Amino acid sequence: MDTNTRRNNVTETQDREVILSARGVSVGFGEHLVLDQLDLDVYRGEILGFVGASGTGKSVLMRTILRLIPRRAGEIRLLGADYSQMPDKERFQLDMRLGVLFQHGALFSALTVKENIQFPMREYLDLPKQLMDELARLKIELVGLAPEALDKYPSELSGGMIKRAALARALALDPALVFLDEPTSGLDPIGAAEFDQLIAKLRDTLGLTVYMVTHDLDSLFSVCDRIAVLGNKRVMVEGTIQDMLGCDDPWVQSYFRGKRARTIPGLVT
Repeated sequence: MDTNTRRNNVTETQDREVILSARGVSVGFGEHLVLDQLDLDVYRGEILGFVGASGTGKSVLMRTILRLIPRRAGEIRLLGADYSQMPDKERFQLDMRLGVLFQHGALFSALTVKENIQFPMREYLDLPKQLMDELARLKIELVGLAPEALDKYPSELSGGMIKRAALARALALDPALVFLDEPTSGLDPIGAAEFDQLIAKLRDTLGLTVYMVTHDLDSLFSVCDRIAVLGNKRVMVEGTIQDMLGCDDPWVQSYFRGKRARTIPGLVT
């Protein structure tokens, strides 16, 4: 099935249930306002690509959604619940349904790959060691790494292996919603394409919803069902690749119809 057919099928078959909703979100540091009255919806089962110029606040929004950065105003709902208003016990349960792959993997350097993958299990669950070892082996196979990688330290891994190990950790608790921050950054074109294919396969196999911050045009074209563009401190346009091509905003035109875009078949008409 080609990319366009897959994207159309997702749009037609999903019930458009909003799994993440941001309304009127404002975030700032000191006197500098990074996000101002931002609105955004992410639908169940889709891969949303979140793009924008460097420094506009893409990662800030992701960290705000995850409550790592406080917001000044607005509401954020995850899986139908207001994250900030939930009792601690319910928030703890909701956290288990979220997976995160930070930029550059962010693996704990003093822990092996197996211990990194098991870290969320130790934090949220009370499981016997043998079961955690079995689950770690399952997750590492799921992301396409050999079982021998489990006993390696991050310093012994290539860039692509680090990304996959970090993804295995993000999937440790079988989340419903996965956040990926620049998942193909630093990878060679072949490695990036393989990682994109892995994300699409995991979405289809596990029924994930994926929120992906990226600069990678190949990723946007090949695996994203929708794209949201951050600019002027809010989401200024969202939709499919075709919607991006039809947008008359100068930055969007430059990004999706620029010199680099010409190297991607189908992006420029």
